[in-house]
Amino acid sequence: RMVADVEKLVPGARVDFAHGQMRERELERIMRDFYHQRFNILVATTIIESGIDVPTANTIIINRADKLGLAQLHQLRGRVGRSHHRAYAYLITPPPKAMTRDAVKRLQALEALEDLGAGFTLATHDLEIRGAGELLGEDQSGQIHEVGFTLYTQMLERAVRAIREGRQPELDRPLDHGTEIDLNLPALLPEDYLPDVHIRLIQYKRIASAASADELRELRVEMIDRFGLLPEQAKNLFDITELKLDVQPLGIRKIEAGPQGGKIHFEEQPAIDPARIIHLIQTRPQQFKLDGSDKLRFFADLEDPQQRVEKVRELLRMLQ
Repeated sequence: RMVADVEKLVPGARVDFAHGQMRERELERIMRDFYHQRFNILVATTIIESGIDVPTANTIIINRADKLGLAQLHQLRGRVGRSHHRAYAYLITPPPKAMTRDAVKRLQALEALEDLGAGFTLATHDLEIRGAGELLGEDQSGQIHEVGFTLYTQMLERAVRAIREGRQPELDRPLDHGTEIDLNLPALLPEDYLPDVHIRLIQYKRIASAASADELRELRVEMIDRFGLLPEQAKNLFDITELKLDVQPLGIRKIEAGPQGGKIHFEEQPAIDPARIIHLIQTRPQQFKLDGSDKLRFFADLEDPQQRVEKVRELLRMLQ
């Protein structure tokens, strides 16, 4: 029926068709004829996504593209076009209101991504839209669909890390983003230092993603080299990020510090020897005292911002 419709639309064209129910020899003959341009238009099912290379094919029309998966559409679109030949892929769909929400998302993702490496990005989009299968089960869609792929992988990584360290995974605890450190200091990249908001956001991301103190120091040197000497607020940002890296293995939830001292909030199971905390309180009762079962208060004159950073750094060394 579709072949008949196409022949009516383009009377001068030679049209043939191919689908998966054909005999192997017949299918092979049709594809060979199409390859050698013995006919102009091939009407086919999605069987052509399997990767038959027809260099002379320069246009593909995908009917009811809303019914196909994202990976399928990407594969089908790749059947036409070469590095030095322009090709065209037309996707025919009903009006947006007649399509499902997921179908609209798939088409938008396909339309937005056409650069080199788009396949991986499309696969990630597909996981977000469709939901991945259960990691340890047979179902095609599991809990990943409920929380999103990125958050699921973070939760999984935390659970695996806990098991490797011989601890029981804390499944009820919300996913945190490291220790919160509040030193009552402006810690940011000022607009007059980095006027371009896009570059500023990239630098924030790089600073937050630094995995070690060495990596952070290299980033600091690079920024000074590219943009000039760091203003005070930017120095504070680097210092606080370095403190976060130092405190990571200790099991501390939050550190607060101000001009008169501060407070350390511990996790339920901190990786700190309790004897160290007791020793601090007994030997320096004027400087340290417990506040409940999970907080340690410290008292000091910390008006100078740099002094505040150094005091917290010194405290962490004492607890390690």
